[in-house]
Amino acid sequence: MDLKRWAHIVAVADRRSFIRAAEQVHLSQPALTRSIQAAEAELGLQLFDRGTQEVVATPAGEFIVARARQLLFDSRCLQRDVELYRSRGLGDTAFGAGPFPAATFLSPLLAALRREFPGIQLRVEISNWQLLLKRLVEEDVEFFVADTRDLPADPGLQVRALRHEPGHFYVRAGHPLTACKSVTLPQAWTHGVLSVRLPADVRAAVSRLLGLASPDALSPALECDDVEILKKVALGCDSVLAAPHAAVAQEVEAGTLHALKVTGLPPLSAQMGVVTLRGRTPSPMAELIMGRLPMAPVRGARGRGA
Repeated sequence: MDLKRWAHIVAVADRRSFIRAAEQVHLSQPALTRSIQAAEAELGLQLFDRGTQEVVATPAGEFIVARARQLLFDSRCLQRDVELYRSRGLGDTAFGAGPFPAATFLSPLLAALRREFPGIQLRVEISNWQLLLKRLVEEDVEFFVADTRDLPADPGLQVRALRHEPGHFYVRAGHPLTACKSVTLPQAWTHGVLSVRLPADVRAAVSRLLGLASPDALSPALECDDVEILKKVALGCDSVLAAPHAAVAQEVEAGTLHALKVTGLPPLSAQMGVVTLRGRTPSPMAELIMGRLPMAPVRGARGRGA
């Protein structure tokens, strides 16, 4: 079978409808139905159960769909590698960044790239790791940089660790808590804590210190994926900001934000990593950008399947 027919099989499996799959692959429904029937005849297998509500892959269909996905992925990679080899240029790229990378090293990195390579075009998507993972799997971005502690185990992903960024709690100058040599976590929490979406291990540790029944009971006063917004809120009220030091270094140096000493709190850090699709050759520009990120000492690739 040619690649188009494999793509038809995957489309039907994904959309669970011949009508919706036909729209996706730009065919009429009868033409798509004939294509699937021809595939089933050639393979000697029934790939789909045609229910009244939706089309569902049979066990044989699931087996075939998984391999068809890999075949289509490898085909796209081959086509892309040929284009890269033929062009031999840096090329444009798109990648994603989580809240903390966006608030720390991303701006100077992008400025340096624009100075050195004014002719290239970059697209950067700032979001949480869940949405960035979706963009990566859809091949809308080449890689993303974010806190990877909650990333699901997946052999199709490659993860390289960045250096850890220590984090603390910060308050504005003149905040009532700045008069205290140290504070407890419950004291800080009563003022309302501002943070990005907390990783599961941090939520668990904070929940225990607050005496909560479970991490699900933990409710920051404001949760936002934009660290710049969180900083401005902290500077304008008595809420307490949880952030890596690198994200607030300028404000701390200027004296507008002060770090709190929180007793009993274990060391906190942002554990960021670079996530790529295993088996996908990065474009020269993507490879150059990833090479300039503050990587952790290599102890072998931290693997989702590595």
